[in-house]
Amino acid sequence: MSSPAYRQMAAELRGAIEDGTYPAGGTLPKLVDLAQRYEVAKQTAREALAELEAEGLIDVTRRRGTIVRPRPVRRRLTRSRQVYRDERGYYFDPAAQPWTALEPPTITWAPAPRDIATLLGLPEGQEGEDVLVRDRLMGDAATHTPLQLATSYLPAPLARGTRLAEKDTGPGGIYDLLEHMGHAPLSWEEAVSARMPTPTESECLHLPKGVPLLRILRTTTGPDNAVLEINDTRMSAETFEIGYGLTRHTSAQQT
Repeated sequence: MSSPAYRQMAAELRGAIEDGTYPAGGTLPKLVDLAQRYEVAKQTAREALAELEAEGLIDVTRRRGTIVRPRPVRRRLTRSRQVYRDERGYYFDPAAQPWTALEPPTITWAPAPRDIATLLGLPEGQEGEDVLVRDRLMGDAATHTPLQLATSYLPAPLARGTRLAEKDTGPGGIYDLLEHMGHAPLSWEEAVSARMPTPTESECLHLPKGVPLLRILRTTTGPDNAVLEINDTRMSAETFEIGYGLTRHTSAQQT
């Protein structure tokens, strides 16, 4: 079964972009010219361009026409499975250590998203109960470039009436505060996934159409294994990748 005409056209244009026929920053021919070249209706040509735009390959603008989007060289975030510390407190990635909050955190009480509620261990039927939500926009302070969104979710019984609910949680941030509240030593584990951004996330991170989010969910637990916080970090999957070294298991040692 053959593909629709717009998908065949999109596939040829995609190949031409990938092989440099249409270089990054350059423009594609006008819609009417593309329709004539591929012998399709203008609406079919529009559908082909819409598919490429949804993939993040092109930007369709009224003034400049259809621009081939430059693709940034990905920056590797090396998750060495270690927790570090500096004068500001704990951090989890040396590459992101210089990043700072670009604006004061947003503090709200709101229902946890379903996947976060599950990780927090909220009993079934209580997923809609409010938790403390701390939103931060992190990035390069020198250029004010946003690089990641970091949202912390903390159980209401733990956070209500404490400094955890204040914008300034003191030296070392919420993790030092949690340990000073009697939950030391903290432990962490992470899971990496990806999803498409919401309109708000796209706006905050300046994401073009078609660019997914790289998502790192970090679970913070206390010595009794109680979940104290879920941190949901999101960044451009076009700009960043996760890297880590591999070591030989005893079963893979050379003999």
